Amino acid sequence: MNDTVLRMCNITKRFSGVTVLDKVDFNLKKGEVHVLIGENGAGKSTLMKILAGVYQKSEGEIYLQDDTGELKPVEIESPSAALEKGISMVFQEFNLMENMTVAENICIGYEPRKGLILDRRAIQTEARKQLKRVSLENVSPQTIVGSLTVAQKQCVEIAKCLSHNAKIIILDEPTSSLSETEVTALFALIRALKENGVSIVYISHRMEEIFELGDRITVFRDGQMIDTVNVSDTDEKKLVNMIIGREFVAGDLSEDNQYKEEVMLEGKNISVGSFGAKLDFKAYKGEILGIFGLVGAGRTELARVIFGVDPIGEGSLYKNGKKLKINSPTDAINNNIGLVPEDRKLLGLITKLNVRDNLTLAKLRDMSWILPSRDKEISMTADYIKRLSIVTHGQTQLVERLSGGNQQKIVISKWLAMNLDVLILDEPTRGIDVGAKAEIYNVMRQLAREGMSIIMISSDLPEILKVSHRVLVMHDGEIKLEAPVKALDQGTIMHAAIS
Repeated sequence: MNDTVLRMCNITKRFSGVTVLDKVDFNLKKGEVHVLIGENGAGKSTLMKILAGVYQKSEGEIYLQDDTGELKPVEIESPSAALEKGISMVFQEFNLMENMTVAENICIGYEPRKGLILDRRAIQTEARKQLKRVSLENVSPQTIVGSLTVAQKQCVEIAKCLSHNAKIIILDEPTSSLSETEVTALFALIRALKENGVSIVYISHRMEEIFELGDRITVFRDGQMIDTVNVSDTDEKKLVNMIIGREFVAGDLSEDNQYKEEVMLEGKNISVGSFGAKLDFKAYKGEILGIFGLVGAGRTELARVIFGVDPIGEGSLYKNGKKLKINSPTDAINNNIGLVPEDRKLLGLITKLNVRDNLTLAKLRDMSWILPSRDKEISMTADYIKRLSIVTHGQTQLVERLSGGNQQKIVISKWLAMNLDVLILDEPTRGIDVGAKAEIYNVMRQLAREGMSIIMISSDLPEILKVSHRVLVMHDGEIKLEAPVKALDQGTIMHAAIS
């Protein structure tokens, strides 16, 4: 029997005459985890939405394995047609009815009936069966979905797929909102599905997940399939080079370990959020200070206090030994402190404005308020587009039409134009592709070499260990651990984060 369960040939997709997928080939084997990677907008999700019946291909052929093991051509006109063929997709934004029960969600659209009447008992039985398969035996089928955790909702989505006898399950960035413990549980579930012959298409930007879970990797760039490789035959550097289309030389943090023991920013007796604890910290000139903690640890609250969004209370901030009075973000900016917020779209950008207007926003006070200094704005924007390798059709392109990675580069560029001494980055690479991540890491390292103090808040442990010079671990508004990164490992950091 042929172990290939799916083959997509010369798949092309156009939206309003614009080609977003160009003659893409893809194949999937039985019982494998096949990872799709590439920059945001490279075509990964579009191809999978064609397979799941959400989009219709403009050109190309799709072949699925039938009951005899042969590949036969199929047309997938809708999501329901995909389900009937054993193909299910779990989207980043879950497709669940929050006000309905777990059982109702699992069986929705395919409810067992006795004549015209719903068979409630059969619905409960089917739900229990599928919940057991996804290790949610402790969740009652009668539970309202809106009361579940994100990880539990994801398992319900997968249970729903299995109730349709899915042979192919597509997972789009499945760990983006999960804790380390929840990720471990999801991986165990994926491995169990794989052992039972289910084929998994796994879309992710996280390199550590790719190498832990994947069997093969297909790389996309600019709507084209670049290559398919075995996980055992490649490494992170090779993948990044394929993703960005050129040789990428990452900065070596080991060269930067000798940052100056010169305190740039210091906090004394600071309380954050509603936590009662007091904390002290130091950020040195030319270092990248990583701050790690689980959700609710107080990391973002600390950033908000430093930037003047929230009051500092009884504590004090010092910069270059001088006590600061920061009661607002304007005060922070006047003291050459910037913040790249966690939610770049809501707090860092005006997405309805163009690239130039966003990038020069923080510099408006230095421009003529009577007549805009257009030449100065154009020159500055061009400089930072080049410096940070921002991919855009031009300075007047609307920011909402850029990929997440390029949006993040614009937020960072906005602050670089201010000649800061301290830059706080809250989850700087969340939701962006590996190529953009690598470029942002290099920018951070270069800024540190130039003497800027970088404070990086991240829930990505490999990122903390890869990029930081020193690490602070927070829990319940307190600093539980402070150490040079070379003295730490993932286990030590996680133990401090949960203790």
